[in-house]
Amino acid sequence: MTRLSRAARGVVTAVAALLTVTAASTTARATPEERAPKDFVALSTVDPTIIQEMRYFTPHNFVGERVDGYRQPLCILTRPAAEALHRAQRRLLGQGYSLKVYDCYRPQRAVDHFVRWAEDLDDEAMKAEFYPKVDKTRLFADGYIAEKSGHSRGSTMDLTIVRLPARPTRPYVPGQPLVPCYAPKAQRFPDNSVDMGTGFDCFDPLAHTLDPRVQGRQHANRLLLKSTLENLGFVNLAEEWWHYTYKPEPYPDTYFDFPVAWKSLTAKH
Repeated sequence: MTRLSRAARGVVTAVAALLTVTAASTTARATPEERAPKDFVALSTVDPTIIQEMRYFTPHNFVGERVDGYRQPLCILTRPAAEALHRAQRRLLGQGYSLKVYDCYRPQRAVDHFVRWAEDLDDEAMKAEFYPKVDKTRLFADGYIAEKSGHSRGSTMDLTIVRLPARPTRPYVPGQPLVPCYAPKAQRFPDNSVDMGTGFDCFDPLAHTLDPRVQGRQHANRLLLKSTLENLGFVNLAEEWWHYTYKPEPYPDTYFDFPVAWKSLTAKH
């Protein structure tokens, strides 16, 4: 075999190898994404009257940008949790209120995004609103950020109460001046929620559901949400007045990662 023919064969082999790698990469990219189990539903298909303000689809959250995995502003839950929220909504509507959800099912990739953000100590763009008194080096130790979230199991949601008729909430504009989440309601970022004493996702002990410093109407509003939900099978996280999990959970040990999008749902709508 001549040197030329050996060289030509080498070129052919290299090209074939490159085509094989390219084809494999294309195949990997084309792999279908994880889908939700059949008993996951969009909350709006169970109760369209519950207000949705999906904060992690927007830049108005402690990260300061849309969070990975939130492709649409959509509340997804296991069907038992969604149906229990529907029953809670019927009770509140009779009293002149509505539920409003800030977050529902949360994919693992979103939790991973939180972890990366927490490890980047130089990124404190939203500190003045969401964690003004917390040193970012303490977020893991103090329990504000974790590598797993009950939201990823599908039966946990973050929510509040809105007095009807609901007023629209002014959109957040990135770069606008920030106000601490525990400031008086008239000074905090506008939210049509009743006054719960702090804003949503406030990294501060004042956000603890039964913090004794929260009194009067703020305390009563927290108890209205708490009693309404607990009577229907929900359990509150004591450190966050907005955080509830429906029990028993259909998937108590499974952390899902399908995107927050209509396409993730297998049920017909």
